Amino acid sequence: MTVAGDFTKDGFAVFPDALGSDSLDKLRSGIDALVDGFEPSGVTTIFSTDDQSHGRDQYFLESGDKIRFFFEAGAVASDGSLAVDKSRSLNKIGHAMHDLDPVFSEVCRSGPFETAARSVGMTDPRLLQSMVIFKHPEVGGEVNTHTDHTFLWTEPQSVIGFWVAIDNATVDNGCLWVLPGGHTIPVKSRFRRAGDGTAMEVFDDSPYPEEGWVPLEAEPGTLIAFHGTLPHRSAPNTSSEPRLAFTLHCVEANADYPADNWLQRSDMAIRGF
Repeated sequence: MTVAGDFTKDGFAVFPDALGSDSLDKLRSGIDALVDGFEPSGVTTIFSTDDQSHGRDQYFLESGDKIRFFFEAGAVASDGSLAVDKSRSLNKIGHAMHDLDPVFSEVCRSGPFETAARSVGMTDPRLLQSMVIFKHPEVGGEVNTHTDHTFLWTEPQSVIGFWVAIDNATVDNGCLWVLPGGHTIPVKSRFRRAGDGTAMEVFDDSPYPEEGWVPLEAEPGTLIAFHGTLPHRSAPNTSSEPRLAFTLHCVEANADYPADNWLQRSDMAIRGF
């Protein structure tokens, strides 16, 4: 597996052609099956990095050991009905497909993800969270600058994200942007449970530098690993081309996973590869 980028120095590594056409076809078929079987009636949770209101929603908070569906802003009308076609309404699906859906479990545990995890230094990785991320043509939303450690906290820090391009990802349709070396900047916030909802605990309200960001354009099958404290973001998709992606987050088995992390899995064990 060819790798580009120095994970230790830059905080990310790119593995071109990590997933072959067979795995990509399985992911697409699995996503289509989930969307086709989704009944949106009664589901109104909108996911947005601009507005963390989903953090007060039990549908979101109880999704750590389930498969749940989250809408784009503007997809749900005031009466609760969909304002757009279901196929273009979703922002993401999460967060336990890798354990609950046999297609996703097979792909996640078929080799490339574990190879990448070992390549970037994980010793005993556990599969914590999986997401299908949609960026539909012309409506796919922006993802603001953030780090994964903020949302998936461990002591010591151990989360690593593994992002796979299912469609071509370009600067026009909302590819990832990263700040090389930014993982050495102390994390600035933590998103955690507070009462019946969540709170963003801010340690440093200064913004990340705006200089030095680079786009990670990626062809289908490319896998990108990024450190838990690496700042990353993506722009809206204003193009006519979709930008479908899949993300798996892993943590080390020996790291402490606090009880006030927003994502909890009740009695479902966090398993490895």
